[in-house]
Amino acid sequence: MYTVNDLFDLEHTIAAELFKGRTYPWEVLDDIKDFILKLGNTLPAEEFDNPEPGVWIAKDAKVFPSAYIGSPCIIDHGAEVRHCAFIRGSAIVGRNAVVGNSVELKNVILFDNVQTPHYNYVGDSILGYRSHMGAGSITSNVKSDRTLVVVKAEEEHIPTGRKKFGAMLGDLVEVGCNSVLNPGTVIGRNTNIYPVSRVRGVIPGNSIYKDENDVVPKQ
Repeated sequence: MYTVNDLFDLEHTIAAELFKGRTYPWEVLDDIKDFILKLGNTLPAEEFDNPEPGVWIAKDAKVFPSAYIGSPCIIDHGAEVRHCAFIRGSAIVGRNAVVGNSVELKNVILFDNVQTPHYNYVGDSILGYRSHMGAGSITSNVKSDRTLVVVKAEEEHIPTGRKKFGAMLGDLVEVGCNSVLNPGTVIGRNTNIYPVSRVRGVIPGNSIYKDENDVVPKQ
């Protein structure tokens, strides 16, 4: 339920090469920065602007003047970065993705058609194809006691060796408004999270998360 192949269709990201040879998706988090710098230098100038070192923006992407785009960053075709978005760097924004008003991104990969449209914080995380973060929902990427994050499934605990780890959202995940995804959260494909949820651990794909004691399969 928590491997790269379980969670993502790599046909829907410009970062597909980064995942090759990896078992768990969080294994790529340390390499996002260098990957962007390497890939960016290969992007065709007729398709991507390079407004400053380490930043590549597709010519058909829409970036509002008030948005901050930190290096390194790639914003792919058709994406929209809205008013006062704050992209701190080490971010890949996929095709037709939306980074909304006052949204903050840091060390992330947004697959194609991802929507983070309203007041979201997404850090040290990967959001799969067509996943959606409801208004005010965030990833919490550091434990309160600053210890290393462990991914906890029912029958297995996987040490990540990372102090900073937000969430892995599989393709087609819907996160309800004002939810908090705690460090090390992994949500399987096609799962819905109820609004105002506190989520931790591994949530199965094709399910509905109502609360930690009430996760039901989709009918």
